[in-house]
Amino acid sequence: MGSFSIWHWLIVLVVVLLLFGRGKIPELMGDMAKGIKSFKKGMSDEDAETANGADPKTVEHRADETVAAAREKASKS
Repeated sequence: MGSFSIWHWLIVLVVVLLLFGRGKIPELMGDMAKGIKSFKKGMSDEDAETANGADPKTVEHRADETVAAAREKASKS
């Protein structure tokens, strides 16, 4: 009762194939692989930038500048 039989898995497989079709599943897997590769590349690029001593995400604010003034200045540019 706790585990699925082969018939349950076959029914699930048929429903998935009917919903997505034969060509859609490999396309989805290819898109997922591209996303994973892009993520890994982004992580390695970030590690390389950090290793060089540069932190491109750091923003320096002047002591006399308020947050509202900085937002207004950013929205104008």
